[in-house]
Amino acid sequence: MSKESRKKSSNPASYGTIDGNRLATAAKKATKKTAKPAVTKAAKTTSAKTPTTKAAAAKAKPAAPAASGTGLAEGAKAPAFKLPRDGGGTVSLADYSGQKLVLFFYPKANTPGCTKEAIDFTRLSKDFAAAGAAVLGVSADSVKAQDNFRDKHDLAVPLISDEKHEMLEAYGAWGEKSLYGRKFLGIIRSTVLIGADGRVAKVWRNVKVDGHADAVLAAARAL
Repeated sequence: MSKESRKKSSNPASYGTIDGNRLATAAKKATKKTAKPAVTKAAKTTSAKTPTTKAAAAKAKPAAPAASGTGLAEGAKAPAFKLPRDGGGTVSLADYSGQKLVLFFYPKANTPGCTKEAIDFTRLSKDFAAAGAAVLGVSADSVKAQDNFRDKHDLAVPLISDEKHEMLEAYGAWGEKSLYGRKFLGIIRSTVLIGADGRVAKVWRNVKVDGHADAVLAAARAL
């Protein structure tokens, strides 16, 4: 045996080590190739349909509920109420059964717009009576505040106190308002004309005071 042959055969275990290293390297490469998950056509289609933009998310968002102050429809049955009034006692829808009724909802007693509106309805109170219509003013003021309002301006129409906003909400006169960019909940100046049949004949929202009482009288006469 030559010297070169003896050198090669002197450490036969090294052949196994070398072959093992080569096999391990080959296995590692094969694992890397197979480790990447295959993206199927179905998966691509599904992800493409999923909304990812803000516009798509907004479109999918459910619609917000309708704002307060718009819920009472013309032709609907007038909601029942029974509340305290100026001078003591209570007043209810049933008290005016079989006759026309005007309800004007005002934000606050003794403020300029509300004072003018109440005076205008007082000025026309006999004309409303001749047209077969009663008139009631409604706000969230206390009975004491309503008494003061009546006495200070010689008002001739009953004034209802709805401090819990029950009637105001039922008639759509309580909702979101805005003043100088600030939003808040309050009384929306509104008027509702109820027919002798107990149904809502006409609704005015966000009322402008000037000439309003006259327009309501004309509607009551035509009813």
